[in-house]
Amino acid sequence: MPDELSPIRPKIMAVANQKGGVGKTTTAINLGSALSDLGKRVLIVDIDPQGNASTGLGIDVAERGSTTYDLLMGDAHLEEISVATDFENLYIAPATTDLSSADIELVSNEKRVFLLHDALRTPQVANMDLDFILIDCPPSLNLLTVNAMVSAHSILVPLQSEFFALEGLSQLMLSIREVRQSVNTSLRIEGVVLTMYDGRNNLSKQVEDDARENLGDLVFETIIPRNVRVSEAPSFAMPVMRYDPTSRGSIAYKELASELLRRQEMMQPANA
Repeated sequence: MPDELSPIRPKIMAVANQKGGVGKTTTAINLGSALSDLGKRVLIVDIDPQGNASTGLGIDVAERGSTTYDLLMGDAHLEEISVATDFENLYIAPATTDLSSADIELVSNEKRVFLLHDALRTPQVANMDLDFILIDCPPSLNLLTVNAMVSAHSILVPLQSEFFALEGLSQLMLSIREVRQSVNTSLRIEGVVLTMYDGRNNLSKQVEDDARENLGDLVFETIIPRNVRVSEAPSFAMPVMRYDPTSRGSIAYKELASELLRRQEMMQPANA
């Protein structure tokens, strides 16, 4: 059994949704960047075989020596694979397509769901002096995503403002409940953030209303709008805050980071 998770530095947060194209990697990159702008030391752990978070932060495939694949296989430590990005206080543990075979290679390992958990809880990781570890999960509920849930203190769920969004969310919630009841009793939902929101579209407003009615305070007040600058930024290998600091998308992710930190402060004990 894993150790009882405690809300200590670094805060480990998995950015997860089994549905693809919901803004998961975009949220991991830009929330991490916004937190780093606020003076927090942030490491993004890329466990998506597509490696989009790594590419989006300027880490070329040819430059990825040891990766999260080596981390899960026990061939490297987190501090060895983590690299600094071009952005202050923002680091990444990169991924490659090697991860696509991890499910098969690890199936016989008795500790297969605890591998990432154990890799993130070493004295060396504590010495990295991080405030947040954001895990960018693949768009599926596979062994990699389960590893993220077992290792995390909380789950941040990007929810696309599209039809069937809430229907797809129900399976993720069931998976989180199963992990909480079995191997990570401290796991909680950090919150749900609405992404790709188009205020001119009645459907976006309907999805928002349904989400707030069903999920209440779990839904962040901050909404990430559908924004061309957010879409363009990864092709320039940078977060939208660096690509266009004044864009609506950039401002929204800054607000999301601030709201997240306010929520963290409200949860601290009065004598903390």
